[in-house]
This record gives sequence, structure tokens and C-alpha cells, in this order.
Amino acid sequence: MSLEIHGPRVRVAVAADAAAACNVLRRAIAECCVTDHRNDSAILDAWLGNKTPQMVESWFVSPTHFSVVAELDGALAGVALLTGAGKLALCYVLPEAQRRGLGSAMLARVEEQVLCWGMKALQLHSTATGQGFFARHQYTDTGKVRSPYGVETVFFWKQLDGAADAGTETGKRKRFCNCNGG
Repeated sequence: MSLEIHGPRVRVAVAADAAAACNVLRRAIAECCVTDHRNDSAILDAWLGNKTPQMVESWFVSPTHFSVVAELDGALAGVALLTGAGKLALCYVLPEAQRRGLGSAMLARVEEQVLCWGMKALQLHSTATGQGFFARHQYTDTGKVRSPYGVETVFFWKQLDGAADAGTETGKRKRFCNCNGG
């Protein structure tokens, strides 16, 4: 008898994922980002204010966004959102699914999409909670910025062109990208 190990699966988000993705966002922020919101109800309410199933669905169906979800053992456990301006706006994983490769898998897929769109860099505002994650993925910390909901964030960016081409032939680096397929 062999033991089957189920790893993360990253796929493009669809409207039907909105409720489960909203749950991921709300739980990850409330439970994992305590260092950032300090259990301050005003900050937490402001941060979670737009994290509704309807809003998440609107992000997923927007032609100016690219959204992915990560599944672990068949259940939705992570969500990431890239804006058309090349900003990673969301990257969250359920508390019980952290440190299992979901965040890294979603980030890799988003980076591939950035290159597919012809952009050369990715930028983001990280919480203190996520700061180490992005630093481990070679993002450059350029300083602190206060978010509109009262949390101090760290502005990160990463140059993606060049390094992504290392060891590949021209045109073959887009292993995930399907520019024409949505």
C-alpha cells in the first residue's frame, strides 16, 4: 500500500470561489495578522470591511485583475490577487495550511503572470506578519508605509525579468502562462 501525499494545487480563481476565498482572507487576517492589527477592533473592521463574498467575486471577474487560489487536499486554502498595474494586492493562506507551500506556489504563479503581461517587476505592501515570507522570496524592502486601515506595511518590490530567463531558451519561460486563455 502506498501513501499518497497531496500537495498544493494553484489555479485561476473563478466567481464560484468567492465565498471560500473570502473565508480565507477574513480568517488569515483575523487569526494570523494579530501582530499587525493588535486586536484593535477599529483596525480589524476597516481591514476586513471590503472582504465580502460579493467584493471578492468582483475582484475575481474583473478583467483588470488576475486572481489565483490554492487548494490543499481538495479544499480552497489560499488566495492571491494581482492588479493590472503589477501590484500584488492579496496573498493569504488559512492558518492551518501555512508553511505547506501554498503561498510560495501562488506567488510563483503570480510572478509568471507578471512576465506574461510584459511587466518587469512586481510590487506589494506587506504586513509585518508577511515580511519574512517576501524577504525569503528575494523581494526588496524599500521602507514602511501606513495603510488606509491603520496598519504599518512594508513596501516590497522584485525585478522579475532577467532572473526568470536564466537557463531557459527564449519563449520557454512562461510555463504557467496562457496569455490568450484568460
